[in-house]
Amino acid sequence: MLMDELKGIARENGVVGAGGAGFPSYAKMTEKADTVILNCVECEPLLKLHRQLLALHADEIVQMLDEVRETMGAKEAVIGIKDTHANTIRALGEVLTDYPKVRICAVRATYPMGDEVILIYEATGRVIHPGGIPIDENVVVYNTETMYNLYRAVHQQIPVTNKLVSIVGEIDKPLTVRVPLGTTVKEAVSLAGKITVENPAYVMGGPMMGKPGTENTVITKTTNAIIILPDDHKLVRSIHKNMDVERRRAASSCCQCRTCTEMCPRHALGHPIEPHRIMRAVANHDVSDLSVFANAAYCSSCGLCENYACPQGLSPRSVIAEFKNGLRAAGIRAPKTESSEVVPDRELKKAPVKRLKAKLGLYQYDVPAPFIDTTPVTKYVKILMSQHIGAPAKPFVKVGEQVKKGQKIADAAEGLSVAVHCSIDGVVEKVNEKEVVVRGTNP
Repeated sequence: MLMDELKGIARENGVVGAGGAGFPSYAKMTEKADTVILNCVECEPLLKLHRQLLALHADEIVQMLDEVRETMGAKEAVIGIKDTHANTIRALGEVLTDYPKVRICAVRATYPMGDEVILIYEATGRVIHPGGIPIDENVVVYNTETMYNLYRAVHQQIPVTNKLVSIVGEIDKPLTVRVPLGTTVKEAVSLAGKITVENPAYVMGGPMMGKPGTENTVITKTTNAIIILPDDHKLVRSIHKNMDVERRRAASSCCQCRTCTEMCPRHALGHPIEPHRIMRAVANHDVSDLSVFANAAYCSSCGLCENYACPQGLSPRSVIAEFKNGLRAAGIRAPKTESSEVVPDRELKKAPVKRLKAKLGLYQYDVPAPFIDTTPVTKYVKILMSQHIGAPAKPFVKVGEQVKKGQKIADAAEGLSVAVHCSIDGVVEKVNEKEVVVRGTNP
């Protein structure tokens, strides 16, 4: 297949990064790549959807991965997966004999192994320099569900209309299910039975990098999980923390032990991110060295520093996020720079996922969540025009119009953008530049 043809299919069918970033997949396709990595590491605790999908659809996903590799002219494709995901590795073993240029890279079950910068180093030994992107080292990374969506677009002419979501936590029937885009959290959660706590809180995405949600939050192309927790769970309290209080706690309690920096995965690869120095500057109101704050831009926001490393329970990641937001608002981007040497004892500083689950108080929720490979009927969807990085799609349907599942309802905008498609059969109730609301016609 020609590169432009593959790019056009991905753009028109709304294929974007399903791992959480939402970067339009077509924009990564380039002849500069010599390695294509499939990221099935799924580093966030409790998430199971990507390994489940790969185990069930290994044939289709590996076929598409090899086709993408061939289209780009890359020398090899690498599947990154935890060595503990034995069922998925077995399923891959039955397929890979037909694909000599595709190999598995089994990695340790540590966090955040799914960070593409970390995975690239594990799979190739190449370091993405601070401020850089994978293609700087001739690598392209795709998520497992993204590759499956691309397969469906190329070989079955099916656009992206649903999202795989793990629904776990305080629910009596945890599961992984395809949810029509635009479905509310309330309706999605009902597919997994009854909530088992009186005052539930919803975490959208993984427990380390997820964001708070409500019953009215809608599922998008980047929603990987809905985690239901008691509203007084320490993880929920952490997400809703008061930053004025956290800054004062940093000033009064940070002992400069350096544990946050020593355990920072990006720091271990030689990136100039040093959380302890930022905490010290905040504590002392010290702005004498502006590089300390500028280097905040290199933080991946994995949360390991505040949810695992800090013995005082302080919040380096959240403090750093404030500086990152300030830099972004000022239009300041992290410059590309050279990294230092990889830390010699990096392997010893990796955080085991088992310990992380215990630290977060999530062990009791790590139970089977069976994969239901069908899409349930949804009666109402609010489909957002901006479910991806780049310009929002441009809706063209009208209120009162009958629409079908899979029908395009918004064109890709100029520049970096993708088309958006309807996720159910129904009637358009509302249209504006931000969303299209559809009321289902199925009983």
